[in-house]
Amino acid sequence: MFEKRSWIRLPRNVVIGHGVIEETGQMLSELHLSGTPLIVTSSTPKVIATDRVTEQLASDPPVELVETARFSSVEHVIERAQAESAGYLLGIGGGTVIDVAKMAADELGVGFVSVPTAASHDGIVSGRGSIPEGTTRHSVAADPPLGVIADTAIIAEAPWKYTTAGCADIISNYTAVRDWQLAARLKNAEYSEYAGALSRMTAEMLVGNADSINQGLEDSAWIVMKALVSSGVAMSIADSSRPASGAEHLISHQLDRIAEDTALHGHQVGVASITTEYLHSGQDGNWQNVHDALSNIGAPTTVAELGHSAEDFTEAMTTAHEIRDRYTILGNGVSEAAAREAARVTGVI
Repeated sequence: MFEKRSWIRLPRNVVIGHGVIEETGQMLSELHLSGTPLIVTSSTPKVIATDRVTEQLASDPPVELVETARFSSVEHVIERAQAESAGYLLGIGGGTVIDVAKMAADELGVGFVSVPTAASHDGIVSGRGSIPEGTTRHSVAADPPLGVIADTAIIAEAPWKYTTAGCADIISNYTAVRDWQLAARLKNAEYSEYAGALSRMTAEMLVGNADSINQGLEDSAWIVMKALVSSGVAMSIADSSRPASGAEHLISHQLDRIAEDTALHGHQVGVASITTEYLHSGQDGNWQNVHDALSNIGAPTTVAELGHSAEDFTEAMTTAHEIRDRYTILGNGVSEAAAREAARVTGVI
């Protein structure tokens, strides 16, 4: 008897483009969300975007400022939402705000709408939240947003480092899908051809357009946002972070644990994807294309550009497999010599 089944949770409405923040009120109406929202934002997005949203609402909603991604921040948002009897949450800001609001909404069992002001990672549309706690970063499942409003005029004005981090996060899908396929072959892990193909296509779209992604151009914000949405959808289809998270993400999470100062998540997974692609395909493989795409958009391609030491990166490569039970090219651990060789040949160290 055939018993396979799937439950795919996707955003109902995704609106991307110039000036679309002025359509937030219309989207909220079409989503039939009831009650007054709690707006979750931070200092800069509050100035550049929040007032433009509240002007479209019938009442003056309460606003909760979140400056750091912590589980305590999620708890504060939950407490505020309960105190205000909020009908749903509206996250306006970058990755920190979106992740905190998404996880709080999931815990409360209320709707969530994502209004990103920076294209820093695919969490703006996915059913995952990433929260650091001490020296550990936790990836937590949550319902994806009911709607996404991504105003490319606002996103194009965000600090460029966030856009390059978002690009690097997408480019790393190359190696994430490779790891997923490897786990399917060697460990019989469940693999979705549809989600894997969508994730890889998204990475290829960014690599193919890397030369045209430039600071201050709204066209560039458009390309990056479409890619981030596609990546988030791939994870929803798979009901897993597998389409966009492999060995390169494990290495990044391990760097968060052992390095004194961590770089942006997207930048770390980008650099790690250069070395993991080398591990997959060898010296004559695709790692040079990954490197060149990152370089073309101005993202880091070396450990030094991340602000980390070669020793920390090597340690992260050799111990990252210990973080979670997810089979990748790292297997049960790579030797220090192999890690150094991969990083040396690719120019990462």
